[in-house]
Amino acid sequence: MSLHILDLVQNSLEAKASKVSLNVVEDLAGDLLVITVRDNGRGMSEGEAKSVVDPFVTSRHTRRVGLGLPLIDMYTKLCDGRLEIQSQQGNGTTVKAVFRYSHFDRPPLGDMVGTIRTIVIANPSLDFNYCHAVGTQSFSLSTREIVEALGDVPLSFPDVIVWLGEYLKNNLARLYGGVTDEND
Repeated sequence: MSLHILDLVQNSLEAKASKVSLNVVEDLAGDLLVITVRDNGRGMSEGEAKSVVDPFVTSRHTRRVGLGLPLIDMYTKLCDGRLEIQSQQGNGTTVKAVFRYSHFDRPPLGDMVGTIRTIVIANPSLDFNYCHAVGTQSFSLSTREIVEALGDVPLSFPDVIVWLGEYLKNNLARLYGGVTDEND
């Protein structure tokens, strides 16, 4: 799923979003996995929002097929879930993918550390917020807060990249009950 999340954020960037929020909720008690990507991009008309799950509808000029949203839609339906797309021209888009958490066919989240790190490092001017919850535990990351703390040090600085990877790895491990470094 992490690559699909990367694709959703890329869609937001192509829609000229300057702010993107990613929320991942692993609701173990409710047996749900909910992934929500919200942006402030140019948005879509109601017709466009309904047609984006068609693999032969794409705004790209380099190829005639867009598989990101159609694949997510297929996975959600396969896993007793749904894909919800809310968009308004000029006011951004929200894509919400809901899965039955325990479904045998639900794809794993995958490399969330690599995905979040890629989003942050490749888009230094993006105001990106990530919140991840597992059961009653959660953590969040805000690039605005990181940039403010760093001052003149860019997000692409090697020590920052290493720190970001460790921060994500340790906090995700904590969510799943793993042991983490006490200096976190």
